[in-house]
Amino acid sequence: MESLKWRLSLAIFGVLLMVVWFAPNVLNTEKVWWPSKQKLNYGLDIQGGLHLVLGVNIDGVMKESATRLSAVLSSQMEKEGIAGVSVKIKDAASGEFEVVLPSDDAKAKVTAFLETNYTNVLQQMSASGSVLVYKYYENYAMEFQSKILDQAIETIRNRIDEFGVAEPSISRQGTNRILVQLPGMADAEKAKSLIYTTAKLDFNIVEERDPAELAGWIAEAEKAGNYALGTLKYSEYVNRLNTDLAGKLPEKTQILFEKAENVQALEDGKIPILVRTDTNLSGDSLNDAFVGYDQYGKPEVAIRFNALGAARFKEITGKNLQRRMAVVLDKVIKTAPVIQAEIGTGEAVITLGGSRDRQKSLDEAQMISTSLRAGALPAELEQLEERRIGPSLGSDSVKKAEMAGLIGALIVIVFMLLRYKAMGVIADVCIGLNIFSLISLLTSLGATLTLPGIAGIALTVGFAVDANVLVNERIREELAKGGNFLFAVREGFHRAFSAILDANITVASTAVVLLYFGTGPVRGFAVTLLIGIVTTLFANVFLSRVIVDTLMTKFGVKKLSV
Repeated sequence: MESLKWRLSLAIFGVLLMVVWFAPNVLNTEKVWWPSKQKLNYGLDIQGGLHLVLGVNIDGVMKESATRLSAVLSSQMEKEGIAGVSVKIKDAASGEFEVVLPSDDAKAKVTAFLETNYTNVLQQMSASGSVLVYKYYENYAMEFQSKILDQAIETIRNRIDEFGVAEPSISRQGTNRILVQLPGMADAEKAKSLIYTTAKLDFNIVEERDPAELAGWIAEAEKAGNYALGTLKYSEYVNRLNTDLAGKLPEKTQILFEKAENVQALEDGKIPILVRTDTNLSGDSLNDAFVGYDQYGKPEVAIRFNALGAARFKEITGKNLQRRMAVVLDKVIKTAPVIQAEIGTGEAVITLGGSRDRQKSLDEAQMISTSLRAGALPAELEQLEERRIGPSLGSDSVKKAEMAGLIGALIVIVFMLLRYKAMGVIADVCIGLNIFSLISLLTSLGATLTLPGIAGIALTVGFAVDANVLVNERIREELAKGGNFLFAVREGFHRAFSAILDANITVASTAVVLLYFGTGPVRGFAVTLLIGIVTTLFANVFLSRVIVDTLMTKFGVKKLSV
C-alpha cells in the first residue's frame, strides 16, 4: 500500500509537470506568470524559411595570412639582431616563402630562429645558396583552414541570434561550404545582408598620391583587362585591379576606394586611395562596437579596442602624426582622418559619409556595429545556393503527416480495444499520455520538430503499443494457468519488463549512433526516438501499472477483462 502511494504521487507529479511544459504551446503564457515559457520549435520543412549554401573563400585567407607572416618574420628577426633578411612570398595560397639571406653567416641564425619560434608552423623545403625556402606544414595548413570554417560558422550563428530565430541550423559541408537553414525567417533579405557582411575592419596608413595619377593607372588597367566595377563584385574588382597594378604600386601598398558624398552606390562615385598593408591593426583587436552620434546628431559607429589593440593603436598614431589613417570596412574606406595627436584611449569612431537619408544611415550603423560585435567573418562568402521555402509547403506536408499518424494511431487504438478490452482501454490512455509527454519534453528542451521527428513520434507509438502487448499477453498466460487476476497482473508486468527493457535498449543504441553520426533530419529523428523511449517507459509501463493497481486497490475492482 505504501509503495502504491509513492508511485501514485510520482505519476501525478509527472503528468502535472508535462502539463506545465506543454501549456505554452496552446496558451498565451507571456501575459501571465507561468513556470515555463518555452514553446515547441518547428523545422524548416514544417514552417518554411531560408535555405542557403555558402562557399567560404579559404584561399583568400591563406594568402592574407602568408602576407602578414612575411612582414612579421622580417620584423621579428630584425629585433633578434638578424638584420638584412628579406622574406618574400613564393606561393601565398600554400604558404610558401623565400628567405633571402644577407650573408652566409646569417644562415645558421635564421634557421635556428625559425626552428625555435615556428617549429610546428614552417618546414624547410630547400636551401640553395643565400635563399632558404619554407612552407606551412600540411597539418598546420589543414588545421588553419578548419579553424577558418569553424570561425565562420560561429560568427554566422552569433549574427543570426540577433534576429531571434529559433534553432537555426548552421553546419559545414565538405571543406569549404556552410549550410544555413533559418526556419520561419520572415525578413530573408535582412538576414542575407547580415550574413554576407564580412565586417572585416582594418586600419591602414595612407600613402599620399595624386588621385589623378591613381585614376589614370586604374583606367589603363580596366581598359587592358576589359572590366569595371559594375561588371564584377567589389572584392573581385579590388583584387584584380591590385594584381594588374602590382608593377606600378609601391611595395606593401594597395588601392582601395572611398565612396564619394551624395552618391548611392560606390560605382557611381569612387575615390581611389593608396594605403599601406603592413599596419597590422584589425577588427580582431576590438572589445566592443555600438551606434553613437556625432556633434550634429548623425549616426556613427563607436569602437573600443582591447588592451593589445589599444597599445598598437597608440603606437601607430604616435608614429604617424599629420598622416591620414584609413578606416577600412570590407575593403571600402569609410573615413580617412588626419592623425592630429597620439591616441592612447583605445577608442575611435567610424563615420558614415556625408548627407544621406538619416534612417538609412542609422540602419547601416546598426548593421556595421552588429557585425563587428558578433565578430568579423574570417573569409568572404559566396552564395552557391538559395531556396526560400514557403510555409504552404510545410503546412501541406504536416497535414499529410498528421493524417497518416492519426490513421495509424486510430488503427492501433481500435486493435487494442478489440484485443484486450478493459486492459486495452488503459493501454490506449497510456499511449495518449505517451505522445503528450513526448511533445512536452521536446518543448521543455527547446528542440525543433521536423517531419523526420513526426516519423519518430509515429514509431514511438509502435514500440509503446508493443510494451503493452507484451504485458497483456503475459497476464493472459498467467490467467490461463489458473492464477488470480492480482497475481497475474504482478507477474505479467514483472516478467514482461525484461523483454521491454531489452527492446528499448536496442532502439536507444541505434538512436545514439544516428545522433552521433547523423546530421540535420537524421539527428531530429534520433532525438525524438530517444525521448520516445523515456516516455514509453514512463507512460506505457510505469503509468499503466499504477492505473491498474489503483483501480484494484483504491476502487475495489476485482478483475479487468483482458
